[in-house]
Amino acid sequence: MELHKFERQLRLMMLLTQNRKYTLEELGKRLDMSSRNVYRYIEAFKMAGFIVRKTNGYYSLDKASPYFKDISSLVHFTEEEAYILKRAIESVDGNTSLKANLKEKLYKVYDYKILSEIVVRSGIADNVHNIYESIKEKRQVLFRDYRSSNSHVVSDRLVEPFAFTTNNNEVWCYELSSGINKQFKVSRIRSVEILSSSWEHEAEHKQGYTDVFHFSGNQRLPIKLRLSLKAANLLREEFPLAEKYLQQEDDNHWIFQADVCQYVGVGRFVLGLFEEVEVVDSPDFLSYLKEKVKKMSEKINV
Repeated sequence: MELHKFERQLRLMMLLTQNRKYTLEELGKRLDMSSRNVYRYIEAFKMAGFIVRKTNGYYSLDKASPYFKDISSLVHFTEEEAYILKRAIESVDGNTSLKANLKEKLYKVYDYKILSEIVVRSGIADNVHNIYESIKEKRQVLFRDYRSSNSHVVSDRLVEPFAFTTNNNEVWCYELSSGINKQFKVSRIRSVEILSSSWEHEAEHKQGYTDVFHFSGNQRLPIKLRLSLKAANLLREEFPLAEKYLQQEDDNHWIFQADVCQYVGVGRFVLGLFEEVEVVDSPDFLSYLKEKVKKMSEKINV
C-alpha cells in the first residue's frame, strides 16, 4: 500500500514539473484517484518545502522549489524525447509483456495519441501537444510570434483551434480579431500559450477546403494537367494525397484532375517541371502561369 502511494506521489510530481498545467480533476484522471487525494498529496508537497503554484485553477511546481532542477531533469522527458522512446518501444517485435509494460508506464504521464502520427521536429512537438490539449478542453490559445507568409508579419494570434489537418502540420482555428476561420501552420508558431478562457464562437467553427498542395480556402478552382511519368512520380512523393486524382493515360503519361483553393501551390509545382507538364482545359490557370513567367522574365532582364 505504501509503495503504491509512493508511486502515485512520484507520478504527481512528474505531472507538476511539465510545461503544461493541470486542474485537480485532470490530475485525478491521470493518476486514477480522487481530486481530494490529489489535493492531500499537493498539501504534503507544500509541507515538505515545495512551492506549489495555482493559477486559475491550474497547478504546477514552482522552479524555485528546493531540488526542482534535479527532480525535473530526472523524471521529466521533453515531448521530443518521449516521442523517440515511444517509437523505440513500437519497434520491438511482437506484443510481449515487456513492451506492454513499457508503453503503460510511458502513457501514465505522457499523452502521445496526437504525436504518434506526426514527424516531430525540434520545437514543434510541444506546440502540437498544447494545441491538441486546447482542442480537447475547448480553450482559447495565443500563438506567440506567428510568422505569416501572406502578410509577411510576425505577430501574436488569439484563436480557437478546433481541428488538425492531415499529419497535424496545420490546424484550423477561428481567429477572434478577424472573425474568420483560418488554417495556421504549426511550424510557424514560436510557442502556444493555452489560456483560461473557453471557446466563445464554437457555432462558427467551420473547416474550409484544403487542396492536395496544402492550401486552404472557400473557393475551388478546377485544374487538369497531363504529366510525364517523372512528374507524376514527383507529385505522389511530394503530395501523397494527389494519388487519388491521378489516372494513367498510357505507359508514360498521367492525367491529374482536381480542385485547388488557389494557384500558388500547383503553380510552383508546374513551373518547377514545366517541360514535364501540359496544362489541359484550364484556361484561368494557364493565364496565371503566363503572368508568372512574364514577371520572372522581367526580373531576369533587369
